[in-house]
Amino acid sequence: MAPTVAPIAAAPAASNVPIGKDGKPLKPCCACPETKKARDQCVLNNGEENCLELIKSHQQCLRDLGFKI
Repeated sequence: MAPTVAPIAAAPAASNVPIGKDGKPLKPCCACPETKKARDQCVLNNGEENCLELIKSHQQCLRDLGFKI
């Protein structure tokens, strides 16, 4: 009698991941580079508490792309 082998499960579909212009899934770290750069520079120079508008702007950009944050 041959040993039984469990089937390999397929990876879950990434249907809820935003897709970039190149057709590949976007990563939060690489999305919205303009707002991310402005936010990061402000936080480095002025501290997080002084950059709330830029932080909110970046978060909104990510939401607009479909990220759930």
